[in-house]
Amino acid sequence: MPVAHLRLFASAREAAGTSRDTVHGSTVGEVLTIATERFGPSFDEVLRSCKVWVNGEVADASTPVSDDDEVAVLPPVSGGQT
Repeated sequence: MPVAHLRLFASAREAAGTSRDTVHGSTVGEVLTIATERFGPSFDEVLRSCKVWVNGEVADASTPVSDDDEVAVLPPVSGGQT
């Protein structure tokens, strides 16, 4: 099974307690399921509002993952100047 490099940002990083991990999975869905099992319910809750990218391209649960692909979890961003 392929090994993806999981990158976590902002609140996803905080919920997981890390910014990086390696996770086995053939699809984005498998990678995120294993990550959720590893990091727990607070990560799962944050994940629901996140966008996921594979190697810089928008992805969904069915997107295939190959060895050394980067799966990035990006929570919504707010703030800025008015």
